[in-house]
Amino acid sequence: MKTPLQRLLLGACLALASGCSAMGSSDSFTLSADLPADFAYVATVTYVPAWGQNCTLGKGDNMTPQFNREWRTQYKPDAQIAIRRISKGCELLLYRIELDINATYGKDWGDIGGDSAAIAVRENLSSADKGTFNAAGESEILGQCQWLFRTIGPKRYITKILTCKSTDAQGNVTRGQPFAAYTLDQLPGKTVRLKIKLAAEERPGWGDTWVKVPGGWKRCMGKNFEDQRAYCNGNYTDFSTFRMPDGRICSIYPGCSENKEVSP
Repeated sequence: MKTPLQRLLLGACLALASGCSAMGSSDSFTLSADLPADFAYVATVTYVPAWGQNCTLGKGDNMTPQFNREWRTQYKPDAQIAIRRISKGCELLLYRIELDINATYGKDWGDIGGDSAAIAVRENLSSADKGTFNAAGESEILGQCQWLFRTIGPKRYITKILTCKSTDAQGNVTRGQPFAAYTLDQLPGKTVRLKIKLAAEERPGWGDTWVKVPGGWKRCMGKNFEDQRAYCNGNYTDFSTFRMPDGRICSIYPGCSENKEVSP
């Protein structure tokens, strides 16, 4: 924890928008991302008043600035995140970064899916709870996203849901969404990279609605085309066509190729 004199020097440095050698290294870090094609992240950064500060600030005071808000048109993988800020004379400390992981699967505006990840920042953490950095000053938040497909509407248009989970260093999916925690003194001058891979295969949004066949999946008919849930309920011979996001009418997802061999 910084002394009152160090806090005063820090406030002066920020007010002058320049670095101070007395404070040591930079008071920001780089948030970066290594994402699959057609993926982007939006970072919402939350600050809280530093210990001993008696401040009441609203959202209008930029306590939660966003990076890549216009991710469809102005996406940048790197963002410089301030660890400390001064707002209306109040010293603020970085507390949390919410990461919205967005991805597109078609050309229409609504052909998107999303999930989330997060970074927590505290003054103190146990060694078991805080992230680690390599010799180059980099830390990775590992995860894997997977598309879940389903149909909607009487014409059964394909729509997709994105789900993202944390992974270990070997790439095995673990419990929970991608997440990491760091202490304030770990971050200055460092790089934290969100590293997400895409699962090789998509899977149905929920069970007993599609049947696995050579080359993909067939959609169970259910009662009729108006049956939105259309569970198989043991009927693995009656299937429906569906429409891809680009409008093609298909019988097997994702290859859109005919194949009559069916296995329940």
